[in-house]
Amino acid sequence: MKHRRKRGISFIGLLLMSVIAILLGSIAGAYYYLHSQYTGEAREEGLVKLREMDENSVEYQIASRYYDASELKEPEVELAQAKESEILTIPSIQVELDKNGDGIEIEHIYAGTYEGYMMIVHDPEDVSIAINPHLGSGAAAPELEDYVEMYHATGGINGGGFADEGGTGNGSIPAGIVIMDGELISGGAAQPILGITKDHKLITTTCTGQEALDMGIVEAVTFGPTFINNGQVVYQPGTDNLNMLNPRTAVGQKADGTFLLLVIDGRGPSSFGAKYEDVVEIFQKYDAVMAGNLDGGNSSVMIYDNQYIHYPVSMYDSRNLPSVILVKADK
Repeated sequence: MKHRRKRGISFIGLLLMSVIAILLGSIAGAYYYLHSQYTGEAREEGLVKLREMDENSVEYQIASRYYDASELKEPEVELAQAKESEILTIPSIQVELDKNGDGIEIEHIYAGTYEGYMMIVHDPEDVSIAINPHLGSGAAAPELEDYVEMYHATGGINGGGFADEGGTGNGSIPAGIVIMDGELISGGAAQPILGITKDHKLITTTCTGQEALDMGIVEAVTFGPTFINNGQVVYQPGTDNLNMLNPRTAVGQKADGTFLLLVIDGRGPSSFGAKYEDVVEIFQKYDAVMAGNLDGGNSSVMIYDNQYIHYPVSMYDSRNLPSVILVKADK
């Protein structure tokens, strides 16, 4: 009786299985690479890379699927053809200039790729910073309208940055240095800050928490970059790979103490957003001697006289904010 010899896997079979395993490993590796480069917190930076990439490259063809077609366009050209390139103040659509006689003016501005609003506050004592009253508890921070109501303020804008993993942060953990009532609440290492001194002067610079206190700063939040310091433009184009068209919030001050609170709309059909150079130019036109960038994107928001002055990106009007800049608020 003949016994059949048990056959193992042939050499060709082993070779074929090895090739398949390598291919599957390569595909999985490519997927995880692309996912890490073009989603979550890396999404905006990935879009910048993608716009500079050869459209015929394999990476572009795959990674572009993470974005809408409208996002992949370089929007400057399209919208620049539809609007003037020079910043203009348009009296006919200003939000009733100083309508309450409260020393606050709202001016509507626009340029090639954006439109926005500048709140001009003539009395520097009317401007102050407020922070999340639930700081340290993990509870969600208030929205801007809640701050305005809580402090009986006339208006305000969003303030410093916060931990926002996946775009779902609740404002409970502020980024960097926070100073209130002359005390260092959080942070300490050198950061770009926006601070207000006890004599109501705005300071925009990079420093440690202790250095900020030594400068007489009694209120401060962290964000950047710094645009103008002591009358000199300090922002250098090309030093930040996140400098793309986006909603923006920023604050500045003139030599006479007048505060300039700016919000620019973005990611919409009538306003794609602004780059940092655009914001610097705006503050120069308003004769700012100090100016710095605040948290932008979905956080950008402005309220005056109990109404939103613009169209926030967030469908719910305002996000939960760890800090805000208020105007004419109860201290």
